[in-house]
Amino acid sequence: MLMIRAIIRPEKTGVVLSELSDGGFPAVTKIDVMGRGKQKGVKVGDVFYDEIPKEMIMMVVQDEDKDDVIKIIMKNAKTGQKAAFGDGKIFVSPVLEAYTISSGNREL
Repeated sequence: MLMIRAIIRPEKTGVVLSELSDGGFPAVTKIDVMGRGKQKGVKVGDVFYDEIPKEMIMMVVQDEDKDDVIKIIMKNAKTGQKAAFGDGKIFVSPVLEAYTISSGNREL
């Protein structure tokens, strides 16, 4: 199993979640986050925004589903055809164990 964390623009969250669900991946956790990437914030006029609002979508998928999930997120989180700085980042990491609290079952 793999944990996929995608940090995306808030205005893209709805379409990304909808497309993930339509693609067979309805189970997600969504968290409001603040941060910045390589660009170190954004300057708009005389105002510098050091931390920018984003959304983090977290989900656990089977190894063989990783590429499909990443393609869905990449396609729907982009700004326009070419994309733009600040569109986000996807992180993938292994999940060694998972447990369902209600049943106590271990899932792998």
